[in-house]
Amino acid sequence: MGLSLEGDVMLLARFDDAESVARQAASTLVDCFREAGATLAEKSESAGEAEMLFAARRLAYPALERLGPVLTEDVCVPIAAIPEMWGRIDRIARKYEVTVANIAHAGDGNLHPLLILDPADETLDARARRAFEDIMSEAIELGGTIAGEHGVGWLKRSGLSRELDPVVLDMHRAVKQALDPAGILNPGKAFSTVGE
Repeated sequence: MGLSLEGDVMLLARFDDAESVARQAASTLVDCFREAGATLAEKSESAGEAEMLFAARRLAYPALERLGPVLTEDVCVPIAAIPEMWGRIDRIARKYEVTVANIAHAGDGNLHPLLILDPADETLDARARRAFEDIMSEAIELGGTIAGEHGVGWLKRSGLSRELDPVVLDMHRAVKQALDPAGILNPGKAFSTVGE
């Protein structure tokens, strides 16, 4: 689509209001983007145009995979903290010398910092994991959470004790034990008696 020629950031917005309200909101948003210095700010004029733009969003992950394996996770922060969090992610990326691409659902504060790995770099995986530990800590510090769309898996387990009180962690373990006493559902993952 040539979007990479226009800049490093693309912000898409979709309105679910009635058509007349959505058109006015889209026009207002385009004006806001232009006033903020966007190099290109347009609204789609048809459902097909809108779908083409959102296809670019869906293709971002496969495009990043062309650079190398991608460590995929998410964190959430209050909407007002998104710019600060992105700044912190950039500093973390520089600190650990990792490439981090950010895809987000900015309307609800759900951020996907995607860390690009390189199988030829033997130390990159460890640096990327340390970087994500810092990303989790920063999200918590900004009043956010480590558990967004992706829940808590292997990569986020260590963040649980930083975010949740020990009493709450015990409650989660009790629910897991009550619903899965044999430990056969998602064994070895969060709140499992295996591997903790």
